[in-house]
Amino acid sequence: MNQSKPTVKVGAHVLLDNHLNELEDKRVGLVMNPTARVEGSHMLDTLIARDINVTALFAPEHGFRGDIGAGETIEDGIDQSTGLPVFSLYGKTRTPTPEMLEKVDILLFDIQDVGARFYTYNATLGNIIEAAAAQDIPVWILDRPNPAGDLISGWMMQDEHQSFVGKYPIPMVHGMTLGELAKMMVGEQWIKNAGQATVRVIPMEGWNRSMEWPETGLEWIPPSPNLPSFYHAYVYLGTVLFEGTTMSEGRGTDDPFLRIGSPQTKLTTSHIAQLRRQFSGVNIERRSFTPKSIPGKASNPKFEGEQCHGIAIQVTNPDAFNPVALGAELLSTLRDATPEASLNDYMPKLSGIDNSFLQEQLKNDLYLKNWEKTAQDFKEQRKPYLLYE
Repeated sequence: MNQSKPTVKVGAHVLLDNHLNELEDKRVGLVMNPTARVEGSHMLDTLIARDINVTALFAPEHGFRGDIGAGETIEDGIDQSTGLPVFSLYGKTRTPTPEMLEKVDILLFDIQDVGARFYTYNATLGNIIEAAAAQDIPVWILDRPNPAGDLISGWMMQDEHQSFVGKYPIPMVHGMTLGELAKMMVGEQWIKNAGQATVRVIPMEGWNRSMEWPETGLEWIPPSPNLPSFYHAYVYLGTVLFEGTTMSEGRGTDDPFLRIGSPQTKLTTSHIAQLRRQFSGVNIERRSFTPKSIPGKASNPKFEGEQCHGIAIQVTNPDAFNPVALGAELLSTLRDATPEASLNDYMPKLSGIDNSFLQEQLKNDLYLKNWEKTAQDFKEQRKPYLLYE
C-alpha cells in the first residue's frame, strides 16, 4: 500500500506530538531496535534532536541496531552514533540489573512485534517491567500494530514448556499489541512485582483489530533479519514450527520461512495437490534450494551447502488463510515426505505442548478443534486489556 501518509499513527508518533513535554527533566532509557522509527527517523535520533536526556540504551535479541542473527549473544557496548551505553538484554542477563537502571528515571519501550508467543520481544518486555517495578521506574510502551491483526491461533502453552520463547500462558498467535499484552502481564500477575509496576501505554491512532499490516500504510522495517517482508512474518507464524525439526526452515536463503525442505524430502504431486486444495491465498510449489551462511542473518544454517528439496511459498492474499494452520499442515505433509525427519527438543518450546501430543494432534486432525477452544477462552480472558476496537 503506497501512500504519502500512513493510515495509522504509531504510539511513538503520538508521543512526539502530544507527550514530549512530560519527558522534560527526566533521564530516559530506551528499549528499542531498528523498528523504532517515525517517518523514517529512529526514535533515538529524534528524541536527542528534541533535547530529551537519553541516558541508556537496552538491546533485545538481534541488537539495538538490529544487525545480530537469531539466538546470537549480544554484548554490552557503546552506540557508535551517540556514544551512549548499550546494555544487552540477550546475553549473560536478559533482565536489566539495578546498575543498568541507575541513571534512568523512565523507560520507553518501542519495538515492532509480529504477534507470536515465541517471538522474544514480549519476554523482554515482561523482564523490563519486572526490573523497572523493583526500582520504582515507570515503563511507557509506545504501541505498534500487530501485523496479523486479530488472529488468535495455535496451542496454549503448557507450564512445563515455559522458556524465553514461550514465557506467558497465551496461544502461539495471540492477536494483541505489545501494549495490550503488557497490561495483561501486569493484570494477570504473570510477572514479578506486578503490584508495584507502573505501566503506561501510548496508544496508536487509526488502528483497529481487523487491520493486517498492508492496511496500515506503514513502511515494513524488518523486526529481525530473517523477516524481510510482512509476508515472511505472516507465514512465519506457522512455518516457525520447522525450527523444531531436523528439516530446514529456509534460513540461509533469500526467503526464510517461505522455503521448507531437506536433502531427503521426496514430495509427490499428490502432496502438493492436497496442500493446494486446502489453502487459498497462497501458492505452494515444489522447489529445491541450497542454504548458505549469510552474515547477520544465518550463521551455520541447517544443511549449509547441501541441496534441499521441498517447497516454496508465495502469499497472494493473507486474508484467505490461517498461517498457523498452514504451518501445521506443511509439517504433517513434509514429515510424510521425509521419513528421516524428526522433531527436536526445541519443538515443545515453540508449540507449547509435548512432542507426543503434537504428533497425535496432527495425525488425527484434532488441532483445529483444540485451537478453536483455546481462542474462545483466550478472547474472554484478554477482554479487560484490549485498547482497540
